Amino acid sequence: MTTATLNPDAVSFVCEIVRERSAIELEAAKSYLIEARLTPLAKQLGFPSTNEFIYGVRSKRQPDFERRLVEAMTTNETSFYRDAHPFNALRTKIVPEMLTQRAGTKSLNIWSAACSSGQELYSIAMLLQENFPQLATWNVKLTGTDLSEDILERARTGRFSQVEVNRGLPAPLLLKYFERNGMTWQIRSEIRAKATFTKLNLIERWPALPPMDIVFLRNVLIYFSPETKKEILRKVRRAMSPQSVLFLGAAETTMGLDAAFERVEADRSVFYRIK
Repeated sequence: MTTATLNPDAVSFVCEIVRERSAIELEAAKSYLIEARLTPLAKQLGFPSTNEFIYGVRSKRQPDFERRLVEAMTTNETSFYRDAHPFNALRTKIVPEMLTQRAGTKSLNIWSAACSSGQELYSIAMLLQENFPQLATWNVKLTGTDLSEDILERARTGRFSQVEVNRGLPAPLLLKYFERNGMTWQIRSEIRAKATFTKLNLIERWPALPPMDIVFLRNVLIYFSPETKKEILRKVRRAMSPQSVLFLGAAETTMGLDAAFERVEADRSVFYRIK
């Protein structure tokens, strides 16, 4: 397969269609990233080069090819227990508080937005299983959403490579909650059954969601314009229940975007509550 450098107009088209479909702002200067993400897809679909794949998408405007191009460019980095601090805050402060606050209803809704292949949501599921046995009698819903059907299907299988389980997943949890499946590891069915994965594009109309008590929207807003960030935060806030919490990435904040949130620090982690 030809690996010639992408033409500038091909790069511009990719940036345009990704912005149109996801509101994510790609930088044309990062053509190397576009090429790295799209070359395997072009090869898989039988195109002789990445440039020709992009021109094919542009000229024929086939919805499936467009969808796959956008999804290839918006599949983000993830890992088990990524950054650690938010999970420590869940364990030491947030879930213990909610055990008291929600004792009457015995319900807890947790949402991992832009969940990618599911490591974040499965990390939360294992954390709850390890530390809060009393939740066994509660109605706990763990929801993961992403705009990519392909990545959601992978999340549903709960199957990960050796490299993926080596990144952030403690060995005792690997042995306790995963089973060998050929060259991969699959999370046990009792943990998979706790998580639901469904399609949601943050900039489009959202499906009905239950009031969320804990929202992980980490390392997502950095890809959007300020106006899109404001709109997403407004919609997230409307989906949150009273006394709920929102986790953003380390480089993200609600400051200057949504004054209805207040910043809280706990256990070396930062999260946000509705004022």
